[in-house]
Formats: sequence, structure tokens, C-alpha cells
Amino acid sequence: SVGQQYLTDTGPIDILAISKDQKRLLVVELKRGRASDVVVGQVLRYMGFVQEELALAGQTVEGVIIAFEDDQKLRRALAAVPTVSFYRYQSSFKLVKG
Repeated sequence: SVGQQYLTDTGPIDILAISKDQKRLLVVELKRGRASDVVVGQVLRYMGFVQEELALAGQTVEGVIIAFEDDQKLRRALAAVPTVSFYRYQSSFKLVKG
């Protein structure tokens, strides 16, 4: 489950990870702010590369989009692509005078 950036012929995958049992490859796309439906196509391109160039027989390829927020377009696109998931990150910090 070590993840690292991976260069493809369609751009760099932010994180490419493999499950401990070696059966699933995971393409992770990180977005700083809001993710829209365009990122679904990006993840699918990367997943296609991984499926065709890297995956071994019996390995599945899944995608994850991580962003601060999503929108209706992204939710609609993801509804048709069950192999891609969306996670929202939360950020908080506290300033302490030093």
C-alpha cells in the first residue's frame, strides 16, 4: 500500500497505490479546492493507463478523487462510474503564540 506519484502518457497520477493483498490498484487524484466533473475524465484516463500498462491478470483498478468540496456535476458523473469514489477532506488548524 505504498503510494507515490506515477508518470503516464496522459499526465502524472498524484498517487498510485496497491492493496496489501496485491489485488487492487488505486489511482488517487488530489484537488486543492472544489472538484468538478472534468476530474472524472482525468481519473478515468489514468485508470485506463494503469489497466492497460500496469495491471496484472486478476488485478482491478479503482479511482479516488479527494477534494475540499464537490459539486452537482461531479456527483452526477460519479453516479455512473461505481469504480471511482469521492472523499472530502477537512482542514483545521490552531495558532498558538510561541
